[in-house]
Amino acid sequence: MAVAEEPPLDEQQWRSPPIAQSMGGIHTNTVLPYFSHSPFFDATSNNATLTTQAMYNPNMFHFIQTREAFEGRLRTMSGLEFMVAHDPSNNGQQPENSGVFVIRKQNRRKRPGLEDEVTALSSYFVIGENIYMAPSVGNVIGSRMLSTVTSLTKLLSAASALPIFTPSLGHTYLPPTRKAPSSGISTQATQTSIESTPMPDTQGTLRSTKTLLASEKSSSADLLGTSILAESFSLFSRYGNEYMDENPLVGEPGSFILQKSREAPSQSQPKISSSSAKPSAPPTPQLITDLPPASGKKSAKAGEKSPITPGFKDKKGRRKSKVAGALTTTTPK
Repeated sequence: MAVAEEPPLDEQQWRSPPIAQSMGGIHTNTVLPYFSHSPFFDATSNNATLTTQAMYNPNMFHFIQTREAFEGRLRTMSGLEFMVAHDPSNNGQQPENSGVFVIRKQNRRKRPGLEDEVTALSSYFVIGENIYMAPSVGNVIGSRMLSTVTSLTKLLSAASALPIFTPSLGHTYLPPTRKAPSSGISTQATQTSIESTPMPDTQGTLRSTKTLLASEKSSSADLLGTSILAESFSLFSRYGNEYMDENPLVGEPGSFILQKSREAPSQSQPKISSSSAKPSAPPTPQLITDLPPASGKKSAKAGEKSPITPGFKDKKGRRKSKVAGALTTTTPK
């Protein structure tokens, strides 16, 4: 039959209320004798040797009466020993304390002319009647690293299924919404019709279908709004300090050509008429086509004159040319 293996010492807890009661409680003078009954104690240490000698040698019995005398005797010896590294009562001077004693297992080596070389091997905590072994630094770091790696593995496995890509929304990390059911109502054809058969609740089915469609639309709208908000925040974080001109530059680098603005010119700027830009032309004379009737008599009034057509001169002002008469030639006989 296989014997079950005991757990490591740093995973054990030991206590013995009867032993603690027989010693009158755990205090500064009884903490080392109480610790010697635990499985953490080593029977080959100087503590066990000194206790055995004091029990059978009356001259050494005073070494086990107080902790100060016992530890003073241990400092004169060389080898493995257990010493109290922390006393919460400060050798009985503080009655009210935390009650946590720290016992250190160490190896002492004597050096002639120099101080003793002490190497700490492990530490133990005595809390009330309970005794624990402190884990080593390697065990603590290994446990923390294992916990960190386990948490990261769970995180990566959960996040690997989150990224979703759709042409309309792009990359998203939200779970997909359920597809809306078809609006048609499935009906099953029967071969015979029975009058007592109750009619299906079509109104309730339609109402539930409409409610489900409305909820699906609202959820899809919320998903679209969330994705738009995330995209807007991403654009703001990347291009929040950049601005675009109303008329951006077009063309090759170094060619400052502004793009035409699509907006109409503002109404505040006055328009320049085409007539003011060109020089004014002289007005065209107006012809009078209404002529008075011809008459042989002169006008009764001497001061009045007949109207004259513009552009023509009066016949009286015209003279015949004398050159025409001088140039007449005679035919030779």
